[in-house]
Amino acid sequence: MNKEQLKIELHASYFFDLATFPHFSIFDDQKYVWEALNKISQYLGSLRLGNIETDVPQNAHLVDPHLISIGKGTVIEPGAYIKGPCFIGKDCTIRHGAYIRGNVITGNGCVIGHDSEVKNSIFLNDAKAPHFAYVGDSILGNHVNLGAGTICANLRLDHCEVNVSYMQQHIKTGLKKFGSIFGDHTQIGCNCVVNPGTLIGSHVQCYPLQSLSGFIPSKSVIRVSRGLS
Repeated sequence: MNKEQLKIELHASYFFDLATFPHFSIFDDQKYVWEALNKISQYLGSLRLGNIETDVPQNAHLVDPHLISIGKGTVIEPGAYIKGPCFIGKDCTIRHGAYIRGNVITGNGCVIGHDSEVKNSIFLNDAKAPHFAYVGDSILGNHVNLGAGTICANLRLDHCEVNVSYMQQHIKTGLKKFGSIFGDHTQIGCNCVVNPGTLIGSHVQCYPLQSLSGFIPSKSVIRVSRGLS
């Protein structure tokens, strides 16, 4: 394995431009991009949460609102369920039926849509899971869009540690729950399954009905199913 290539391609800087992301510091001092997932709870605990700068309709459900911050211009639709701790940025949309289960951080301009479930995840600016998605223990880069029905599986069937497949090696993550990393501007077609520990670079286009796994380099176009690695 080329150690210098590993250092570059598995670091957050390979996947994301963090220049305008308000919570860029969560990626500091890390070797691997997925290490930020273990820092979400601690990072949220360091913030002054409970600052809700938008109107919340009566029939939206906020659980532990003192642990929830929501930025200006964000629209919370009736029927949304938001559990703290979480930080939702400015000008986001949390649609009817969205289910935010806690330990969620979003940048600005994000969408969590109808029947989309999110837990222990990070959305960079303008990241969107607008329809019927599951996003668990995952990171979505700037301008990522998950097509309707995208599932980010985060648990192996045998419940063992999730490893990352990279350059014919299996890299231990220390995580039993780890979904996916999506680099900036990546687009995922409808009804795709992204297997645990999948790393997808920036500007990737994935056609619908795919099963994705392993490491997918930036600027790839995925037209045929990739087998499990």
